[in-house]
Amino acid sequence: MNTLKTGALLAAMTALFVAIGGLLGGRNGMIMAFGFALLMNATSYWFSDKIVLLSQGARELQPADAPDLFQTVERLTANAGLPMPRLYVVPGAQPNAFATGRDASHAAVAVTEPILSLLTPAELEGVIAHELAHVRNHDILISTVAATIAGGISFLVQVAQWGMLFGGYGRSDDRDGYNPIAALLAIVLAPIAALIIQMAISRSREFEADATGARISGKPLALASALRKIEAYADARPLNINPSAAHLYIVNPLRKGGIAGLFRSHPLTEERIARLQDIAAHMN
Repeated sequence: MNTLKTGALLAAMTALFVAIGGLLGGRNGMIMAFGFALLMNATSYWFSDKIVLLSQGARELQPADAPDLFQTVERLTANAGLPMPRLYVVPGAQPNAFATGRDASHAAVAVTEPILSLLTPAELEGVIAHELAHVRNHDILISTVAATIAGGISFLVQVAQWGMLFGGYGRSDDRDGYNPIAALLAIVLAPIAALIIQMAISRSREFEADATGARISGKPLALASALRKIEAYADARPLNINPSAAHLYIVNPLRKGGIAGLFRSHPLTEERIARLQDIAAHMN
């Protein structure tokens, strides 16, 4: 199912790029956008994890850098029947984490710098188990592709803004069908389209990862406690990151106000905690 979703996302991205290219540059714009979309399709599948990690300023960790973290991940991957992922650290003032990669053999788990000091060992286990659940549930490819697509759309908008600022995209006879008003609307609406693409990743994947992670770690209440703590830090100390990958994190790391509040990429944390409490009651 996730393979079909990934294919649908790539097809939708191609159509969106061609449409925006037509609005901004007429026939030539459509041709250029189609070529860019094909390049993005290939890049999204093979290199999206590297692009996402780079966009978040992630640095790969070695066992000597965080031996306790490596021991935790090794224990949980054994429980989940998964290969050991690469581990990364992301700069920032809040505890948070995400997983990326195209499959379990190419997976990476990234954590923010303060997660080891601000979460208890049990809470950290819950968070890591949640991220490994995304790997086990085959969520990471479609999520990473969506992040790359959103970043590509943001790049296209920036190019369009500079193009309009300096007088358009070449000679008028090369821009058959160019409409400056439509181009301006494309610049305004394309970021919203990027948010909608991120929302196309069903919020149910977070509920499923919470449930699977609770089984991997055996500590659903620890995960619930971690979610509550991360949510509080995210409200007080939003991360200064590229927002195209915000949906990858276990809790939305950005400030909740503005347009981002209208297009939630995560379920309500209170609902996730309630479900984990139910899981804990059944486990007991």
